[in-house]
Amino acid sequence: MSETSAASAESAPNFDFEGTTPYEDYVQADVLTHLQHPLSDDPGEMVFLVTTQVMELWFTVIVHEWETAAVALREDDLPRAMAALKRSTYELQSLNASWEPLAHLTPRQFNAYRSALGEGSGFQSAMYRRMEFLLGEKSASMLVPHRGAPRVHAELEKALAEPSLYDEALRLLARRGYAIPDAVLDRDLSRRHESDPAVEAAWARVYAGDQEDELVRLGELLTEVAELVWRWRNDHLVATRRAMGSKVGTGGSAGVAWLEKRASKNVFPELWTARSHV
Repeated sequence: MSETSAASAESAPNFDFEGTTPYEDYVQADVLTHLQHPLSDDPGEMVFLVTTQVMELWFTVIVHEWETAAVALREDDLPRAMAALKRSTYELQSLNASWEPLAHLTPRQFNAYRSALGEGSGFQSAMYRRMEFLLGEKSASMLVPHRGAPRVHAELEKALAEPSLYDEALRLLARRGYAIPDAVLDRDLSRRHESDPAVEAAWARVYAGDQEDELVRLGELLTEVAELVWRWRNDHLVATRRAMGSKVGTGGSAGVAWLEKRASKNVFPELWTARSHV
């Protein structure tokens, strides 16, 4: 064998494995690519199904990042918290881009496979609900759809009672000497956070200080997360409005009206209103 042939043989990848490939063992691609079971003959349903499954995977990653950030904030480890939040902004951008395959559906195209969804609706997603709970969008009623799945219900019930990402940020501000009211810090964590003037004043004080301060950078990362969540909600609203107008949603919700209500709410409200007082 020539030196060139020997070098080529040495640099060639290994193609011979006893069983499945190491790639398959790690990624489980064969599992992922066989989870699609369309219920209609319309080719567009496959696009809808895969896109929705991709969204669920992004929900899972983002929940992981925000839980990491929440724990790090609790432990006063701002670099680790901010690294997780920063990664989540890239993941949120990818999640939002997932709407693109569905964003231009006409009513007729959507109706071709809509009946396959039955009573299925995105608001029934347990992982998306965990995202919402981490944002502080708490509601015990949202556990009801999951009563028939004990493990999922237990995970959501636990998440409902735990501090949200924003709760942990406010507790950090309190430990740093900012005047966060006891009524905010000791509130019932299973309820949605309501905007508080004292919290607004605390964020205004943070933003009035050194712009290189790590609390300012934390506030900006949380604001970026909030903005991307708002964009997600609006992209969902627009895609739904284009595909089905004002019809009742597949899960019996008010459809566009429900999404409009969700899109009108700001995540981490005082981070937005405080800017008017700096």
